[in-house]
Amino acid sequence: MAMKLIVGLGNPGSEYEHTRHNAGFMLADALAHKGGAGRWQKGFSGRSTDFIANGEKIMLLKPETFMNLSGKAVLAAVDFFNLPLDDLLVLVDDVALPCGTIRLRAGGSSGGHNGLANIGQALKSRAAAESRLETLFARLRIGVDAPEPPSVPLDRYVLSRFSPAQVPLLSEALNRGCEAVDCWIRRGIGAAMTAYNGVPD
Repeated sequence: MAMKLIVGLGNPGSEYEHTRHNAGFMLADALAHKGGAGRWQKGFSGRSTDFIANGEKIMLLKPETFMNLSGKAVLAAVDFFNLPLDDLLVLVDDVALPCGTIRLRAGGSSGGHNGLANIGQALKSRAAAESRLETLFARLRIGVDAPEPPSVPLDRYVLSRFSPAQVPLLSEALNRGCEAVDCWIRRGIGAAMTAYNGVPD
């Protein structure tokens, strides 16, 4: 059976639950719920579960290495399943996007996100094995707003919880994110970008 891997980024531990930096974990949880996945199990330096969609096994992974070492977990899973990078999608928070919005990309830079940067570094060997000039993997960015005021340190901002005004916007983004991931599974990254990178109605 064909397989895809979806990795939600975040930090483990109750102190980080519902923080902006854990938006990737939150979307992974929403996908598990909607897909009817089983219990999360330990493995690949994180926790994983899976469900079936479009005749494929969809594996969800939440690394427990802490954000800046996310690549260790991703590489372990990719290598174990000998997974092509085209079948990998990473879910990640983004301070450059307004809260309530999502943005899909087929590849690109880390945008200053340490989790994405570490994954890109870890997957260089896999990219070389696939004769790729770049380490390209799809990512779905979840907007969390920029710090306000701008003088608030970025690390303190992303490790704090969503404001009451942001919570309903986040809920909308997670619902839209689930729809976008389903489109990626069934129709690919190009179709998902076309359908879900616009401004929500």
